Amino acid sequence: MQPPFAAPPGDAAPIICGPHRLDLSAPRVMGVLNVTPDSFSDGGCYTARDEALRQGERMLAEGATIIDVGGESTRPGAAPVTAQQELDRVAPVIEALSRELGALVSVDTSSAKVMREAGALGAGMLNDVRSLEREGALEAAAQSGLAVCLMHRQGEPQTMQDAPHYDQPIEQAVGDFLLERIAACEGAGLERERLLLDPGFGFGKTVEHNLRLLNRLQALDELELPLLVGMSRKSMIGKVLDRPVDQRLAGGLALAALAVERGAKILRVHDVAATVDAASMAWAVINESGSDNIRERNA
Repeated sequence: MQPPFAAPPGDAAPIICGPHRLDLSAPRVMGVLNVTPDSFSDGGCYTARDEALRQGERMLAEGATIIDVGGESTRPGAAPVTAQQELDRVAPVIEALSRELGALVSVDTSSAKVMREAGALGAGMLNDVRSLEREGALEAAAQSGLAVCLMHRQGEPQTMQDAPHYDQPIEQAVGDFLLERIAACEGAGLERERLLLDPGFGFGKTVEHNLRLLNRLQALDELELPLLVGMSRKSMIGKVLDRPVDQRLAGGLALAALAVERGAKILRVHDVAATVDAASMAWAVINESGSDNIRERNA
């Protein structure tokens, strides 16, 4: 009999991320590194190259497999930035993390310009909250040769939380959207083997949408691609627990464990060490074994 919460067939094959091979035979943790002045949790903390490099080093030491570098805030109400502004913010950090620390770097971007530069700077993955829908992004991602994460959202950051509404169950809406974007990628020559999926918690969704989506996350197994989830410190925790952003760790760890149980392969978080422990414990229960170590980096 197949064990509960078994991984979909074939998703344990390593994903090629530039010079890195990302082993998803066990869940991995992605550390969030925003080099922006206005991100909802860590905006303004790591805008200098050396500060960002030290934070990346800390997260790797705590067990992160991937560092996700972002130069444009996508929090609700965030103002857009130009592609050049974004590139100026992220380029020195990507290069330093890759060359000085040997890190597997993901670039959180929707900009075709940034995508075209990412590989040369040392990045191994593109993480796009807009699923390559901006002009030129699909072509740039396909030509980059890097792994790509596609995320579901409804609307744009400026308005996405005004009144989220869906005419079908949220898990079906998310699945249908991602299926369309997978087809668009394959049509543009972006191989399926390079793709990961993010259901987009908090992006055009009410608290109830988010809770149902996590509870029914396994509905996305039929897409047969690895799932990346990002719920760390988000407002869904604050609204359920009535906690400010700096007091949401416990709620986030509960969500991380549930996500692992429901098949998530990458957890995108701010609090790396605690999440690695929570995910490791959940993984040990799922496998009824404490021998697997998800702290191992796969570079």
